[in-house]
Amino acid sequence: MNTDHQSQVKYATFSGGCFWCMVQPFEALDGVLSVISGYIGGCNPNPTYQEVCSGKSGHYEAVQVAYDPARVSYEKLLDVFWRQINPIDVGGQFYDRGQQYETAIFFYDEEQRKQAEASKRALEASGRFQPPIATKLLEAEEFYPAEDYHQDYHKKNPEHYKAYRIGSGREAYIEEVWGDQHE
Repeated sequence: MNTDHQSQVKYATFSGGCFWCMVQPFEALDGVLSVISGYIGGCNPNPTYQEVCSGKSGHYEAVQVAYDPARVSYEKLLDVFWRQINPIDVGGQFYDRGQQYETAIFFYDEEQRKQAEASKRALEASGRFQPPIATKLLEAEEFYPAEDYHQDYHKKNPEHYKAYRIGSGREAYIEEVWGDQHE
């Protein structure tokens, strides 16, 4: 085994509404090492799900993606992100309303910021969406993993997860906008 080349781990964090719905699309990518549901952007440390859901904590529901940039690019992660959300919705995502469910890309360095800005500009220029893109680009802050019962929700509760994706309108929206190009 060659140990001269150590895999580098980088992080990408995205808020796309309910974090349950954001895990599986990233997990499916070769080069993604883990996807953790959690909270970012608020003031109080170690927020609870109830605090975040109240809309008063300032945190977003988000996923933190650990990835190997030698196997999957940040650009590919951005592309997957855009294809899971409604980027023009300013009040949340699908069934979930409030600041905690708004879309955002949290960048960890200048290179991620530049790539996120370029990706957002390209989406705006595509003409696929008429109103301006509402997704925010924000500097990453402390990320707090959500409670254990939220982790891998799509695996632990597959029927409820599927029903939620369909019932929230996310599945139909993605199919309408992206067709078979959503992953």
